[in-house]
Amino acid sequence: MRVYVPLTLPGLAEAHETGVLAADPFAAYAVTPALRAWCGTDDLEELEYSALGEAASASLRLLAADPGAAPRRVVVAVDVADGAVTPDPDGLGEVTVTASAKLAKAAAVHADADDAEADVTAAARAVEAADAGDDAARKVVDAADDHELLWFATQEIPSLLATP
Repeated sequence: MRVYVPLTLPGLAEAHETGVLAADPFAAYAVTPALRAWCGTDDLEELEYSALGEAASASLRLLAADPGAAPRRVVVAVDVADGAVTPDPDGLGEVTVTASAKLAKAAAVHADADDAEADVTAAARAVEAADAGDDAARKVVDAADDHELLWFATQEIPSLLATP
């Protein structure tokens, strides 16, 4: 099963250094029954895109918790055994993975382009208020969501980490 692991650039750097994307158990996002129901489609590409978007939102929350991290959302797509994934019944696409994931097994890395920095910085500052129902803060978070995450092959991680 393909899962999407939210990270920050420092988290990706650590995974690159150690080779361990995530130790078990860890939170990720995937196509779950709840996500299928919410999306109202069986199109796997659309569903995976939605799971990726949920993971990008989780990455934004990680950035909010680490204001020193470079303001770029990072999500790593990795395949894990179906039996190692337990959907969170209360989360939209949220899963717990009960197996370690090696970075070498990752299919791709998704990250913001440099031009998203200002919007991602503002969104990280506003996400808590947006979660609490503040409409103005929600608009700030939505501005970051307007930026598509770029696709990187795992071989490109060193150059991705080298960008300021």
